Amino acid sequence: MGSLVPPHPGRKGIPMKKAEKVTRIAEMLDELFPEQPIPLEHRDPYTLLVAVMLSAQTTDKKVNEVTPGLFDLADTPEAMAALDTTEILAHIRVLGLAPTKARNLQALSAQLVRDHGGVVPADMAALEALPGVGHKTASVVVSQAFGLPSFPVDTHIHRLAWRWGLSSGRNVVQTERDLKRLFPEESWASLHLQIIFFGRQYCPARGHDFDLCPICSWASPATVRRAEARKQARPGKQVRSRR
Repeated sequence: MGSLVPPHPGRKGIPMKKAEKVTRIAEMLDELFPEQPIPLEHRDPYTLLVAVMLSAQTTDKKVNEVTPGLFDLADTPEAMAALDTTEILAHIRVLGLAPTKARNLQALSAQLVRDHGGVVPADMAALEALPGVGHKTASVVVSQAFGLPSFPVDTHIHRLAWRWGLSSGRNVVQTERDLKRLFPEESWASLHLQIIFFGRQYCPARGHDFDLCPICSWASPATVRRAEARKQARPGKQVRSRR
């Protein structure tokens, strides 16, 4: 992957302008991940909403293992709302926070039927009003199901934006605001997935080597490298976000 690391003036002690850094990062992500398949298997906006909600504090792989059986049982808000939570739980038991997710899934489905005619709304506020649906989940749904401009930021994107010096890393809300300001609106949906894929392949939370990373090797400020070295030496609890 050495050919993917572009030369830049920052290596000689000359600061790189943020605009130049943003352009290079976008170009590299396009080169590495020209296609961005949605990692959660789904059939329509409702099953996407369910899959994203279930993916909190668990892996996409695990979600994809349980949703086929769940959707064979119920793949519409009407059918899911008619189920007892114990039936839902039986299909998602291997997921983190399964009892809470089962209750939320039944409740959000009932609310979709009651308030939206069984149709997933293409509206952030309406989605965030559903049980178990946070800002991240709503952002993913409006972006990937309806093509509306949104830049979903989870803890993984939050971490990489900080490592690359694109945001101060104080919280995901600020990171989302910073990334929306730096990148053009038409690229938000693809960048969301590209950064996730990049993090999984090249930029993990633990055991990360900045010098071998195709982006961190040239984009990460010295202050970030020092802070990351301290974190790696004394790992604490991982921060989790409500999707």
